[in-house]
Amino acid sequence: MGWGEAEAMAMSRQETLANAASLWLERSTLDELIRLLRGEGFTVVGPRLDQGAIVYGEIERASDLPRGWTDDQKPGKYRLENSGGEAYFEYNVGPHSWKQFFFPPRLAVERAKREENGGWTFSRPEPSDERYALLGVRACELAAIAVQDRVMMNGPYVDREYAARRESALIIAVNCTVAAETCFCTSMGSGPRCQADFDLALTETEEGFVLEVGTEAGWEIAARLEHCEASPDQLASADRLRHRAEDQISKEMSNDGIRDLLLNNLNHPHWDKVAARCLSCTNCTMVCPTCFCSTVNDVSELAGDEVERVRQWDSCFNLEFGYTAGGTVRNSIRNRYRQWLTHKLASWHDQFDTSGCVGCGRCITWCPVGIDLTEEVEAIRQQPAKRREVPLPQPRPDACVVPGEAAADQSNRPRSVGQTIDDRQRGASDSAEAQQDASIADGGTDRE
Repeated sequence: MGWGEAEAMAMSRQETLANAASLWLERSTLDELIRLLRGEGFTVVGPRLDQGAIVYGEIERASDLPRGWTDDQKPGKYRLENSGGEAYFEYNVGPHSWKQFFFPPRLAVERAKREENGGWTFSRPEPSDERYALLGVRACELAAIAVQDRVMMNGPYVDREYAARRESALIIAVNCTVAAETCFCTSMGSGPRCQADFDLALTETEEGFVLEVGTEAGWEIAARLEHCEASPDQLASADRLRHRAEDQISKEMSNDGIRDLLLNNLNHPHWDKVAARCLSCTNCTMVCPTCFCSTVNDVSELAGDEVERVRQWDSCFNLEFGYTAGGTVRNSIRNRYRQWLTHKLASWHDQFDTSGCVGCGRCITWCPVGIDLTEEVEAIRQQPAKRREVPLPQPRPDACVVPGEAAADQSNRPRSVGQTIDDRQRGASDSAEAQQDASIADGGTDRE
């Protein structure tokens, strides 16, 4: 092919891209896409099989993807199954989330080295220059990345490692065509269709892929792929499969007044029922795509001449996580579970103006005892705790009253002993446990 023909073909593709709402890619083009991204210097990461699960790792070719595999998920259950088909993306989200590539599980944040004169030199590692292309991001995961962007990049404290990795990343989303029993993204408004925050979005059908373009960077990639405009039949097939996923979602969680519901029921007896089942194993926080709890440890090499300060993922379910100078503030599983749920669904709104849950269902699937947060919220909603009303005793006629105030506004008179006792009885739990266990405003950059 001569230079003129190549230029004409490129111009034809650009016209198609400019005029088409959706494009069509043959199945073989998936390999072409991966090669193109790798050639551009991206590390392509996507779904692959490992140790009986679909996890996220580096992808070099389309054959690395879990073609022909799906999964069966229920509370406390995850099993891979052969789908009997040829689909690459006919599965639901697994134990991994994409946050591991932007917010690594373990990262050196400071270094110190002893010099020959006995002094120390301190340095801060430069952010990674690795560029990731994320292949296979679902709608709920796009929402989770947006939540972490708010926490790590768009607030007053910017995590420069997260920002460097995130800003250089390319996102190729995939619309869900099946749903698990644990999915409830429709309740959280996060799925199952990818609406925004992607560079490219694929919907897989039996014949190929319908491709949507979301950004200029996405257009540049799409223009270099073999494609054509999607036909009405191809679009209809993609639409039918997307609706199939939505129809399969049966789990729901009402968000009406959920913040006040949880914060007004910090002493509800149902917390004890959950605590009797919870193992405080941290699984829910480790698989969650939005949790960002971390801790730091100083790690010295054997000679003691070099020290690294290492940040690593932590969990509010760990007893040590709530440790302060006076001891731990959450010494029971009840308190730790309540802290996690009220932060995720309630006070996250106060901190970041959004929920900390995207409805992916991972915490339900990977809980060893199958605790379902949607059911726990509903149990509290059905029987909200009532404050115990202590009768207010009338003060004696000779009760201490400051002269001249008798006729003043009643709000200015001294509080009686009866009022003080009543306030203590009704407010002790809120001021002690609510402020200590669910005082959830300690959500800086390192801790929830």
